[in-house]
Amino acid sequence: MKIGICNDHAGVDYKNRLSEYLTGKGHEMVNFGTDTTDSMDYTDVAHPLASAVESGEVGLGIAFCGTGNGMAMTLNKHKGIRAGLAWSEEIGVLVKQHNNANVLVMPARFIPFEEVLKITDAWLDTEFEGGRHLKRINKIPQE
Repeated sequence: MKIGICNDHAGVDYKNRLSEYLTGKGHEMVNFGTDTTDSMDYTDVAHPLASAVESGEVGLGIAFCGTGNGMAMTLNKHKGIRAGLAWSEEIGVLVKQHNNANVLVMPARFIPFEEVLKITDAWLDTEFEGGRHLKRINKIPQE
């Protein structure tokens, strides 16, 4: 699968390590993030990732910032994005299973990298449940 990944200055290390891990599992990674730890605005990388997911340039997206909140807020401004913030494996499952998140957001400053791997694998391996959840998702987009 082709996966877009972005990060601000807080997520450089996690982005690089996760990209290497997922490439080793056969995924093609597209970097929309910064490659330095110099302070920058997460919005400048979140919008291009969201646009790539919306257009189909990439199938899914992953994003890192300090808390994950700024990325999630920015990504979710895009009508075609359902960005889910996850800080545990269980939440990684639920944002896909119940919310069909097409972008996974994680807080680089608050979880160890081993948890990032667990969350990402769980999210990628989980199927959307549909049913009552689809009805709810269909109510999200606003004009």
